[in-house]
Amino acid sequence: MTGSNRIRTLLVLAVLLLVVVGTVPIAVAAQSESRSGGTVVVEEGETVDELEAFAGTVVIEGTVTGDVSVVAGSVQIDGAVGGDVEAVAGSVQIAGAVDGDVETAAGSVEITDGATIGGDLSAGAGSVLIDGTLEGDAKVGAETIQLGDDASIAGDLRYGGSLEGNTDAVAGEITEDSSIGIDLTGTAVPIASWLFAAYVLALNLLLGAALLVLFPRFSDGVADWVATDPLRIGLTGFGLLVAIPVLLVAMAITIVGIPFSVVGAFGFALLVWIGIVYGRYAVAAWLLSLVDVENRWLALVLGLVAGAVLAQLPIVGGLLNLLVLLLGLGALGFGLYAHRQRVREQGSRNESSPDGPTAD
Repeated sequence: MTGSNRIRTLLVLAVLLLVVVGTVPIAVAAQSESRSGGTVVVEEGETVDELEAFAGTVVIEGTVTGDVSVVAGSVQIDGAVGGDVEAVAGSVQIAGAVDGDVETAAGSVEITDGATIGGDLSAGAGSVLIDGTLEGDAKVGAETIQLGDDASIAGDLRYGGSLEGNTDAVAGEITEDSSIGIDLTGTAVPIASWLFAAYVLALNLLLGAALLVLFPRFSDGVADWVATDPLRIGLTGFGLLVAIPVLLVAMAITIVGIPFSVVGAFGFALLVWIGIVYGRYAVAAWLLSLVDVENRWLALVLGLVAGAVLAQLPIVGGLLNLLVLLLGLGALGFGLYAHRQRVREQGSRNESSPDGPTAD
């Protein structure tokens, strides 16, 4: 291996390491620090002063002595929080103890049996289940609000939505207020969605930049394949998207194949991620070429930003991004196959040479 190849390999490994850091679990090591990642965890037995997190999943199994402020896909509190909790997420579940107030906007909120909240609860969600103990007042706006058999609310309950279950759990007054749901969820949930989209966009830009820097000719080839034969490329992407999971499931049927299936699943996830990035880049490069603009970096940024915006649109955005994924995955498959063929042909030429294979 030549010196340039060694440097290239090291660069590939370093960039992939940086990219993967954004998606693997991150334990909170500092006493008070903002954290982001695929998963942020306060481990059981660990204590931190405060926690500010932006992640796909936030899990608190240990102790946070101060406040918790979170924007995430899901939030799980099994440990103890000494201060207040502010959470904007797809789902929030509190199974531990929170000494202060809880303010949350989420798709679903669950205060489980055995959970305790020492202050007030303000929640706006699609559904809310309260089956724990609340020492203060509750202000809840949701489509469905369920009070469990073990629920206990020491103060008043103001709600907007459909209230069901054990209303005897409320020691104070119960007041219906239809404006609560609008006040709590009207702005927080969309903001959380866009913030999470910005985080994903940053990871995609990092991966895309690595691909363009390390594999410029291959990346140009991906864009060319999508532009010249999108139908065949898209059908190839669809075939890969269906066939690989089927193959992995078939491998997992046997005990010997289970480890290979697990490793293959991670590889397939990375392949899909690269396909998404390449697909958005290739479509943007093709559109720019229609106006005589050829700039791979502009295509990368425009493609990824447009894809992130489309992802926020219901139904239509998802369908368009699926088509782009099929194009990117198909072009990636074509590129890898073509590269394999070139390597085999080069090997055949070296073997047929009178002097044998030539060292690099």
